[in-house]
Amino acid sequence: MTSSGMALAFLVLLGLVVLVGPGILATANRLDRLHVRTDAAWAALDAALARRAVVTRAVAVLGDVPGLRDAADRAEQASRADREAAENELSGVLEDLDRTALAPPLAAELSDAEQRVVLARRVHNDAVRDTLALRRWRLVRWLRLAGTAPTPTYFEIAEPLEDVPTRRVSARVVLADADGRVLLFEGFDPARPDELFWFTVGGGVEHAEDLRTAAVREAFEETGLELAPEDLVGPVWKRRAVFSFDGLSYAAEEWFFVCRRDCADVDTVIDTSRFNEVERQTIRRHRWWSAEELRATDDTVYPVQLAEVLPAALAGWDGTTRSVR
Repeated sequence: MTSSGMALAFLVLLGLVVLVGPGILATANRLDRLHVRTDAAWAALDAALARRAVVTRAVAVLGDVPGLRDAADRAEQASRADREAAENELSGVLEDLDRTALAPPLAAELSDAEQRVVLARRVHNDAVRDTLALRRWRLVRWLRLAGTAPTPTYFEIAEPLEDVPTRRVSARVVLADADGRVLLFEGFDPARPDELFWFTVGGGVEHAEDLRTAAVREAFEETGLELAPEDLVGPVWKRRAVFSFDGLSYAAEEWFFVCRRDCADVDTVIDTSRFNEVERQTIRRHRWWSAEELRATDDTVYPVQLAEVLPAALAGWDGTTRSVR
């Protein structure tokens, strides 16, 4: 290349840097601010949860409520990974509390502590949502603008509700192909259509139906695959969560089975023609995920620990049903 050609190439490259550089810098700065915002939101949520635990212990002492103090201690001492489960356990104990028996100031203090947790959790999850949305940009991923910052996660905790959540028992199938990839659907809550998440095959257990039968039925309705009950191993996991969908609150109890044979291969066609109306309206697509892809993604996936527990579940089952988030 001649010196004039090199100069021209340099000028073109310099022009690209001048044009694109400020945008990249602005995006990097925005992402950094979002990470700071998420960290601050978690600190505020952690403080609100700690205050709720303190007030709960006072209620346990003055109200003589069995098990309440222990639940508060477990919530306060839990690690970050176990915090959701411990806080949800505490929420469950508080739901059964007869507040009319408490002194009015103490009842008001507890209610205030709970509402502060609700607000802090919403602020935190809003910050996580915005951060994840930017981290999913292709430019951000290609240039690794997130650096070494950990991927933030939502904090799912039951909120105090005026109405008791509807109990919903589900049977779910970890449907794997010959390469150990698991089939997931991407959907959304009609009340929050911008918040997408991935989830496994499965659904609600019908009246007088056992878990394994429900899992086989749901797999057929959602994928068209005709599994036999003996194809399923488990339940290998169970998951309890309180969530809202389309404005209604549910107390979910999910049981997960694994299909350990080659339930599917590269030529398998997933038939979703039997989706019900809600599924047709709220499920966008499906795809196969490897454990490595699940660990690398910034998308929201349920169970949250799927990437962590999937390899062991596909390798074999020791007969123990483990709790997952």
